[in-house]
Amino acid sequence: ECFFLGGFLIPGSMGGSKGLDTQRVLQLGAAAVLIGCTLYFLRSQGKRKFEQADVSILDAPLPRANRKKRPVPTSLIPETMEDVENGGLATMPTPEEELASREQSLSSKKLPPFTATLNKGGVGPLKRREAKILQLNIGLYCNQACTHCHVESSPLKVKEQMSLEVAEQCLELLRNSPSVHTLDLTGGAPEMNKAFKLLVTKARAMRPDLKIIDRCNLTVLREPGFEDIPDFLVKEKVDIIASLPCYSESNVDKQRGRHVFERSIAGLQILNEVGFGKPGGRVLDLVYNPLGAFLPPDQVKLEKAYKGKLFDDFGVVFSNLYCITNMPIKRFWEFLHKRDELDSYMDLLVRNFNPDTVKQGLMCQDTVSISWEGKVYDCDFNQQLDLILQLKGKTQPGGLDVFGLTSLSELQDVAIRTKPHCYGCTAGQGSS
Repeated sequence: ECFFLGGFLIPGSMGGSKGLDTQRVLQLGAAAVLIGCTLYFLRSQGKRKFEQADVSILDAPLPRANRKKRPVPTSLIPETMEDVENGGLATMPTPEEELASREQSLSSKKLPPFTATLNKGGVGPLKRREAKILQLNIGLYCNQACTHCHVESSPLKVKEQMSLEVAEQCLELLRNSPSVHTLDLTGGAPEMNKAFKLLVTKARAMRPDLKIIDRCNLTVLREPGFEDIPDFLVKEKVDIIASLPCYSESNVDKQRGRHVFERSIAGLQILNEVGFGKPGGRVLDLVYNPLGAFLPPDQVKLEKAYKGKLFDDFGVVFSNLYCITNMPIKRFWEFLHKRDELDSYMDLLVRNFNPDTVKQGLMCQDTVSISWEGKVYDCDFNQQLDLILQLKGKTQPGGLDVFGLTSLSELQDVAIRTKPHCYGCTAGQGSS
């Protein structure tokens, strides 16, 4: 005879001379409970819960849309400029003032410096690895002026665009750096820069195997004069990463400007028509970033919600969704500062430090970020804070630029410049 006790099969019976006595049964029961609790504890380790927002935070009533209806292809710039002139953009502090404010936030909350947290987690110090991604911010000119933008792009940034001379030198670095497998073009709206097509066509001719990414804001595809961009990208085998911070119109327009949502949906539909996001077509990835001072929801769950909402309401399909934590710099810094939330947000990032993000690889470890001026940085965020990459033996006026390098291999093993904003890339599920 047998009976179950605490999830274990015990020989014998509850009665009779050959069965187990009561004391023995209780001893075995206690042991089984102890074993079960121990196994549960061990299994729960490594599954740390971070303070992520719930997917439901994005839920909002969606107007049913006519999938074939699209806005007239007129420029978004006049509306953006009207918003800017009506006080849509604040006067920003200098990078030095911004850096000091985040240091003060850590001090006021008695929080450790980023380097100390890295060392405590056994993942410091940070050094550069072999360069795999060349990221070019080819200009700050954009038809939008988003409230979260960490590069402060807008239609006002007409002069802040990469010259053809700098673009050609970036291509020369790419030619001399065989370890690089990805060319990442960002902005602003990179498609609106005169160097965009030159960079794409020459890079593709030079390296047929190269992965080329266009970080597209989607609305640029409806700007007069840029209607040919989707076909151009297909021809040159370029993938797209596009920002869409929500699947509801009100949330997107609140962060990115009036009528941006409907124009973004129209842009996605155009890309779907030429094969982006479909099986066998070019990759079309979307990026989500929070609307406020909280960590993104679970990426897997949110991707499922995005795919369901966008297809059901607009017939839109895409490849993958990536969740990005808002960095407490530039316009999002101003957002936090104005609401007196900078200290609490920095506290949130520090509390949710995840050493696995470093072990899996941060953007700054294998990406080289080049500004529109040709200056060299560890990442796009350091670029906006003017934390120029420091290389021994290379002392150029104004800091290291592309004309001071022959190959990106020269940057391997160089120490990465870190500051408190770096907590943004290591909080929760990461941001690189």
